[in-house]
This record gives sequence, structure tokens and C-alpha cells, in this order.
Amino acid sequence: MIQFLTRRLVRAVIALWGIVTIVFIVMRLSGDPVPLMLPPDAPTAEMNRVRAELGLDQPIPVQYLVFIGNVLRGDLGRSIHMRQPAVSIALERLPATFELAFVAFTLAIVVALPAGLISAAKRNSVWDNLAMFLALVGQSAPTFYIGIMLILVLGLQLGWFPVSGRGTGDWLNPKDWPTMLWHVFLPAITLGAFAMASIARLTRSAVLDVMRSDYIRTARAKGLSDIVVLLRHNLKNAAIPIVTIMGLQFGTLLGGAVVTETVFSWPGIGLLAIKSIGSRDYPIVQASVLLVAMAFVVVNFLVDLAYGWLDPRIRYA
Repeated sequence: MIQFLTRRLVRAVIALWGIVTIVFIVMRLSGDPVPLMLPPDAPTAEMNRVRAELGLDQPIPVQYLVFIGNVLRGDLGRSIHMRQPAVSIALERLPATFELAFVAFTLAIVVALPAGLISAAKRNSVWDNLAMFLALVGQSAPTFYIGIMLILVLGLQLGWFPVSGRGTGDWLNPKDWPTMLWHVFLPAITLGAFAMASIARLTRSAVLDVMRSDYIRTARAKGLSDIVVLLRHNLKNAAIPIVTIMGLQFGTLLGGAVVTETVFSWPGIGLLAIKSIGSRDYPIVQASVLLVAMAFVVVNFLVDLAYGWLDPRIRYA
């Protein structure tokens, strides 16, 4: 177990180093942020002074070494435009992104798991064909298109849901839940559509594979009902690929919230990163990407631990 944890930790550190390095290089290639900070008629001397103040007058390798050294000390720099610690600004937006991703993930599981099980149990029936058709639509339709259609139909035409913003309230107060859910519903459906379709299709496939096993036929021969066989024997033995896709999809929801947050003006870390890329605010982009990458690594680590709980035959050493 210790070897497993050590290997996973080393891989996580290497992955995070690669991610921050790529982001550092790409942001430096995007252009000089100083002209965006000063008036168009600012003198050259003033621009050079600001570059020196931000350390942008140094060669790229020197900037990179300084950046890595600061990251190792937990310092991702200060926002070029807001003049505040980049990590603090990104952390302020992270709860909104987690809220959106968690609600989208919950909706995906609540809809996809029963749909996948029903499709497998009623193979080639009307319900199976309908569920797989909707799954195909969910996987093939672009996220921004789903969001815009929901805004036009359910938000503007019918007026059932707000079309932007997070709303006010606190999830710790049950009285605020209706308002919070009302605001997050459309963004969550938009963000979770692809995950919903993927989980439903994989659940159907995994359950069908297990359904052909001898121990399933034995369970049926003992007289167990179809629902008991499906939930107790079939679903549990098909759980590993389903848990894998769930973990990957949750990580994807965190990183993929950029488009959804932009469409719905959701004040999360994705919208912050988009605005910061436009203004070339390097520290904010680097802090946002690093936080999301760390969350993705933690989710994958938890998925690996879940394997051992679902299948005791798995050994980590």
C-alpha cells in the first residue's frame, strides 16, 4: 500500500510539474501583458519600468526558474491587474466551480445509472433505444449549443429558470436550497450532459458483459428475482469500469466548466481563467490551472482507492 501511495504521489508531482510548465510557456507565447495595463500613448520608459517591476524583462529561462522556485514555496505570484495574490483570487472562485461540478455530477449519476441499467435489462426494447438515442445526442451536441438552447427555451421563452449568475444563499442553510438549485439547474444540465451520456452508455455495456457470466445464470437458477440479480450481482461486478468513468468525468467537469461558466456567467474559476487569458494575467491563469489540476489528481487517486474496496482481489503492492 505504501509503494502504491508513493508511486501515485510521484506521478502526481510529475503531472503537476508538466502542467504548470506547459501553462507557463503558452502564456509567455501569448504576448506581452504590459501594453494592456497602460494607456496606448504610454512612453516606452514607463513600459520598460513596469516590465522590470513584474520581472518580465528577464530571459524566459530565468523567469521559469524564478516561477518554479516560487511554486515550491507555495507562491504563485500576484495578479498583474488586481495586485492581489493569485492563489487567493483563484480560491475565492473555486467553491462556485465545485458547486456547479458537484450538482452536474449528481444529476448525471441520478439519471445515467438507472438509464444504463434499464437499457441493459430491457435490451433492444423501446426504452433501450430511447435511452441510447438521448445518450448519443448528449455526447454529440456541443456544450455551448446545449447551454444556448436551454437559455433560449427554458430561460427566455418560458421564463422557468434564470439565465445567468449564481444567485444568493448558502448550501448549509436548507431554506436557501430552492433558490440555489433554481440558479444552478440550467448550468448543471449543460455541464453534465456529456457525462450523463457517457456513464449511461458505459453502464449498459458493462452490465451486459457481466450478464453473460456463469454466476449470473447461477443466481437466476436459484430463483432470485431479476431486480435482485441486477443490483446485487450484476451491478457490483460491473462497478469498476463505471467508477472509473465516473471519476474521469468528475475531473472533466471541473476542467470543462470553462465553457459552461462563460455561457451562463457563472462566477467560477473557469470564467476567471478565461478573463485572465484575455488580459494576459499570467499568475491568475497559472494558479487557476494548477488548482483544477490538483483537484483532478485527487479525484483520480480516490478512484484508485475505490478499486480495492469494490474488488478485494486488487493488490496495490
